[in-house]
Amino acid sequence: MNLKKSNTPPIITVVGNSGSGKTTFIERLIPEIIKYELKVGTIKHDVHGFEMDKPGKDSWRHKKAGAATTIISSSRQIGMVKDVTCDHPPKELLSLFEDVDIVIAEGYKSLKYPKLEFFRAKISPEPLCQNDPDLLAFISDDPFDLDVPCFATHAYKEVAKFLIDYFKLL
Repeated sequence: MNLKKSNTPPIITVVGNSGSGKTTFIERLIPEIIKYELKVGTIKHDVHGFEMDKPGKDSWRHKKAGAATTIISSSRQIGMVKDVTCDHPPKELLSLFEDVDIVIAEGYKSLKYPKLEFFRAKISPEPLCQNDPDLLAFISDDPFDLDVPCFATHAYKEVAKFLIDYFKLL
């Protein structure tokens, strides 16, 4: 049983340059967190726009016909596409995550949320968040001297435990 103090899950953002490995890292971090019987929600920030459903499918056709909100529902999943007038920060999306213990957002590097930076020197010469006061931890196989905990790119278990301890999830 989870006895955490708040019903609002904490948000951690995973930031880094495109192609650095953020998505793969998150994909491998999630199972390590759920081993503690915690529920994880995720947000993928996409500044370019996206299509959730395949062209020609019924929900896609509904959306293309002008529906402001389209929900796909089955016995196992719900998916939603909703028109919005601005790019909503993760905090404004928290009502969609009322049943999770932590939300991991990929992206949002310019917003003020606790951040894990995923860094590879072959992608960028300098970390994005080295002077960011919201940088919580640094994930890289390249050596950098930062004033935050540093983890290897394959340290999924260690990062999971770090987040659980930091946010007092258990």
